[in-house]
Amino acid sequence: MTAPQDDIETLGFRPLYRQVRDRLIRNLVDGVWAPGEALPSEMQLAADLGVSQGTVRKALDAMAAENLVVRRQGRGTFVARHDEERILFQFFKLVPDSGPPSFPDSRVLSLSQGRADANERSLLALAPGSRVIRIKRVRSIENRPVIAEAITLPAALFPDLAGMAVPNNLYGLYAMHYGITIANTQEKLKAVGASADDAAILGIAPGAPVLQIDRLALALDKTPVERRLSICVTHDLHYLSDLS
Repeated sequence: MTAPQDDIETLGFRPLYRQVRDRLIRNLVDGVWAPGEALPSEMQLAADLGVSQGTVRKALDAMAAENLVVRRQGRGTFVARHDEERILFQFFKLVPDSGPPSFPDSRVLSLSQGRADANERSLLALAPGSRVIRIKRVRSIENRPVIAEAITLPAALFPDLAGMAVPNNLYGLYAMHYGITIANTQEKLKAVGASADDAAILGIAPGAPVLQIDRLALALDKTPVERRLSICVTHDLHYLSDLS
């Protein structure tokens, strides 16, 4: 991991702390540090990378702002886990119009494997002939079905998922079982009419207005690893986006 400062400075014109951040993220991608594991001290990282401790601190601060690491006063810096509390506030954006947010329960309706179609190949950057895992599930808040989800995953990244019980917290499963951390997502929101299938799942009339969230989840190295199409009933709920 040791790299002289001159080598780091020739990586490009980005600020040095951003280059250090990229190197640390590469370690996360390579599994050098597992979710929940403590990173070496800032002093040790600075010595390993041949930069100042202040540069390392700034790089770690940037990673903390991206929810990739967690700073704990007096204890150090830890690789972030995909626990329910983190996912609730970082990735789950449907919240009640009044009252505190809560993490939904999930029930798998179907799980299958098949050859990726053209749209799936395009979204997930897959080669022709690649196979995908498709999960259909319903998510409920306080026993009320509010989301019908269709999830598509590259089968090569999740080789035995089709044979296991699918947990509620999928991002936690990706991180702990497969070493794949979801770093960020891209979402497209659109108002649509519920299909007959989704209406039956959600207990609403076909054609009823719903919120469609089309999400692409990216790993630390920007590889697309999940496409998730969510059809959401927004009675007493709204989509909250915090841009701060």
